[in-house]
Amino acid sequence: MLEKVDELHKEIADYQVKSIEDVESFRIHFLGAKNGLVSALFNEFKNVPNDQKKVFGQKLNALKKFANERLQELKNSFEEQQILQGSPEDLTLPGIALPLGSRHPISLVKNEIVSIFKKIGFSISEGNEIEDDWHNFTALNLPEEHPARDMQDTFFVQTNPDWMLRTHTSSVQIRHMEKTEVPIRTISPGRVFRNEAISARAHCIFHQIEGLYIDENVSFADLKQTLLYFVQEFFGKESRIRLRPSYFPFTEPSAEVDVYWGLETEADYRITKGTGWLEIMGCGMVDPNVLKNVNIDPEKYSGFAFGMGLERIAMLKYQIDDLRKFFENDTRFLEQFKGAF
Repeated sequence: MLEKVDELHKEIADYQVKSIEDVESFRIHFLGAKNGLVSALFNEFKNVPNDQKKVFGQKLNALKKFANERLQELKNSFEEQQILQGSPEDLTLPGIALPLGSRHPISLVKNEIVSIFKKIGFSISEGNEIEDDWHNFTALNLPEEHPARDMQDTFFVQTNPDWMLRTHTSSVQIRHMEKTEVPIRTISPGRVFRNEAISARAHCIFHQIEGLYIDENVSFADLKQTLLYFVQEFFGKESRIRLRPSYFPFTEPSAEVDVYWGLETEADYRITKGTGWLEIMGCGMVDPNVLKNVNIDPEKYSGFAFGMGLERIAMLKYQIDDLRKFFENDTRFLEQFKGAF
């Protein structure tokens, strides 16, 4: 019996195939449930003397394992030959893995800022990129003859000059105030457009995120504390800010917000012009005229607003020196942000 096992082992090892039919014949001849030679040996196991059953059983199991491995080897060999000879590909083979993409740095910064303000109760509001004059200018205390309109070089819709590509996401705040009951606490991220020459520091398309808080007894101190909280969450707990008087037609008083960047490296001197301070956003108390335009009583309610450019924040966070890189879709640039969320 043991000799039969050895003979069958050699026969299995020497077996060759020329077609897929031969592979199936091999399976039936050796491993078939009814007439397979290996299966037949298992049927004879009961006739083996008791003192030889252990050795015979071990060799028989090893033979069956070898026969199954040889069957798989013959299958693989034949399939490889088919592919090399131009036969149809095996559709069961795994496909080619596609490389995973990454989030755009603007999206990364936007998501981080949104998550920070969500923690203190700000909701998200979004709106139209094509806007009318009322929501983009007039309701924001910029009547038709107001000189501050010249501060923003606008893309107007040629067939109807009362419509334009929005120049800021403040228009979203106007629409939100028109349809929402006070108190209001919202941030408005989105893409905006201005007719500017494209350079390393400017573009005709960019992204903003603006915040608005309207309620009773809202003060400038509330604004400053909110912005300090944001800066310390985003730039680090030791960050400092300063507010400088400025002008915006829809806030009064208005201020520019600077964060202390430091003067530790040559790059710090360059980007802060030797002061250590870097401007990151504008802010102020909502002008009473704006509240009147959206039917909110300025005698009862007050509020603050702020806004920042996402490209500028992203350039600071990731040390990017050219704003145009955000719009070129260069995979070499975008791959640097893999793994970031």
